[in-house]
Amino acid sequence: QVQLVESGGGLVQAGGSLRLSCAASGRTFSAYVMGWFRQAPGKEREFVARISWGGGSTVYADSVKGRFTISRDNAKNTVYLQTNSLKPEDTAVYYCAASRIMTISPQQYPYWGQGTQVTVSS
Repeated sequence: QVQLVESGGGLVQAGGSLRLSCAASGRTFSAYVMGWFRQAPGKEREFVARISWGGGSTVYADSVKGRFTISRDNAKNTVYLQTNSLKPEDTAVYYCAASRIMTISPQQYPYWGQGTQVTVSS
């Protein structure tokens, strides 16, 4: 089992950047595929990015491709989401999640953090 805690959210103007972090407990962090998801008010939770166990494979949603970068440091049990060129439509609660399998489906991620709010003003 793994416990996840996100940080780094906040209020930023359009065009700005934020670096989100997700710290994981436990000694088996490298055994998990890590994903970032987001949920805006009144909308379903959507996939943002995921990274493989060792970090060699990444996948992004089309809406963030070229602007966001997911990375991980297995020595620090942490996954990051660098968000650049932020747009008002990126406003949402951002969640990190862990799965044993390579997937972008939120239903297949059993472990979730509590979320961190990102608000982008126009």
